Amino acid sequence: MIRAHIFYSGRVQGVGFRFTVQRTAADLGLRGWVKNLPDGRVEILAQGDREKIIRLCQALEQHFQGYIKDKNIDFVPAQGNYPDFDIAF
Repeated sequence: MIRAHIFYSGRVQGVGFRFTVQRTAADLGLRGWVKNLPDGRVEILAQGDREKIIRLCQALEQHFQGYIKDKNIDFVPAQGNYPDFDIAF
């Protein structure tokens, strides 16, 4: 199990991005959260199988093609316990 801290920038707020992240991550069995940042980016903390985290990113990048400008992702060992995948406010 691994944890990914992911930031997406571009036109990623106000287009259903967080809801798509939450639904897709939950379908993949990932745990964690997604939230909008004041600077216009979206932050994701996803914990689970590395392959599933990569599949989450691929699905988002395909679904929001043309909206995403940049992605930054860091993988670290899993920490903490998240009961499900939530939208944080």
